[in-house]
Amino acid sequence: MASSKQYLEFILEQLSNLKDISYRAMMGEYIIYYQGKIVGGIYDDRFLVKPTKSAITMMPNATMELPYKGAKEMLLVDEVDNKEFLKELFNAMYNELPAPKRKK
Repeated sequence: MASSKQYLEFILEQLSNLKDISYRAMMGEYIIYYQGKIVGGIYDDRFLVKPTKSAITMMPNATMELPYKGAKEMLLVDEVDNKEFLKELFNAMYNELPAPKRKK
């Protein structure tokens, strides 16, 4: 099942307190970038983020879910209605995320 454009727009609005948020559509889903780094994505209308140490610390009760078959598990973000929490989460995760791969 593909994610809806409406859910993408809702998540982007929730992230509007952050600078340099972007997304990329990929096979009916959306990859979310923060300052050029992949933070997570929207899969089947679920907002999932990479399981960095800070994300696990900030969401100790979050469930691990597969974004799609064959992928690595990611953390399900339950507090999507809390803009301040999302801002803190992304800022805490940023330094733990890998740098973007260079294009050849």
